[in-house]
Amino acid sequence: MPISEKQRRHLKGLAHHLKPVVMVGQHGLTESVLNETALTLETHELIKMRINAGDRQERAGIIAEITEKTGAELVQTIGHIAVFYLPNSEKQKIRLPG
Repeated sequence: MPISEKQRRHLKGLAHHLKPVVMVGQHGLTESVLNETALTLETHELIKMRINAGDRQERAGIIAEITEKTGAELVQTIGHIAVFYLPNSEKQKIRLPG
């Protein structure tokens, strides 16, 4: 389910003070990084990631792969930082505005 623009603005506000908790390094998006991302999303629902890829196209490819494999929604990207949201089905922490 895609999030609305109002919900996206709300999530951007919540993510503003967050620090990146997962980092994609020089080896790219490995299986262990993907597993850590999925686990962190399950725990926190809203995370920032630092993607240290070479250029914009490479970062865009990594971001697309993360959203596809985790089922997360991309909230925003700024430079090397991407924010992802995936609601926890059992105990949802973040309540989105209607």
